[in-house]
Amino acid sequence: MDYLDHLEAEAIYILREVAGQFEKPALLFSGGKDSITLVHLAKKAFRPGKFPFPLVHIDTGHNFPETIAFRDGLIEEIGEKLIVGYVQDSIDQGKVVEQKGKNASRNALQTVTLLETISKHGFDACIGGARRDEEKARAKERIFSVRDEFGQWDPKRQRPELWSIFNGRINKGENVRVFPISNWTELDVWNYIKREQIALPSIYFSHEREVITRNGQLMAAAPFLNMDEEDVVETKSVRFRTVGDMTCTAAVDSTATALDDIIAEIKASTVSERGARMDDKVSEAAMEERKKQGYF
Repeated sequence: MDYLDHLEAEAIYILREVAGQFEKPALLFSGGKDSITLVHLAKKAFRPGKFPFPLVHIDTGHNFPETIAFRDGLIEEIGEKLIVGYVQDSIDQGKVVEQKGKNASRNALQTVTLLETISKHGFDACIGGARRDEEKARAKERIFSVRDEFGQWDPKRQRPELWSIFNGRINKGENVRVFPISNWTELDVWNYIKREQIALPSIYFSHEREVITRNGQLMAAAPFLNMDEEDVVETKSVRFRTVGDMTCTAAVDSTATALDDIIAEIKASTVSERGARMDDKVSEAAMEERKKQGYF
């Protein structure tokens, strides 16, 4: 077994532990490479049977259209259940207030929609594709990360996970966030995608796109960005290292149109993939604060 085999085996073991320990788990699906990799791993863990959980997508309404098209195509292909929670519904119901101004984003609002979706369906475990190498707050997470009855994360309540023994016991109202690829790196994910020939949305590969430069980052030109006369639209060859709300996900200059090119690009990069997420730049503790409020 090479190192990818070991990572794969660990992730499959964790997915099966979730199925065995929880009554109503769900797999949070963003349409990004990490959650797509989780779906691939779930197929290895549970086929020829059905997944013991639905896929759940929190739709901000400002997603990349390529991501939504890929999501719908994947669901049709694998024949699994998809549950979608809409941030627009939370806005319409007055549960969240849309941000104003040039840098307004719906990304933070999706926490409320996520917690409502978990409560509505009674999920006691939510599987996600977060990895420890992404961001320092995520490096603090255990693989089974307990959230209280309000969906909040307390780093002081982390449980030991010695000898790959995972404790899924929770009190009523609590839930667990589970990270099967927590020990993977961005490069590991890409090498696995290459080995397994996993299909991805086209935005991960270099393409011509209209962009503007905002706060030193290349943002896809979209009506959600509240553009004004200061924003100059240019056409550049770009790709996206991470997928999120269009209002907070920046592109990178790139000519990488094949997996080998992307892998070489990542090896040479000195900036993490979350370096292209505007929402992480609000403060040094931005991610940790959102996680304490219930963000994934």
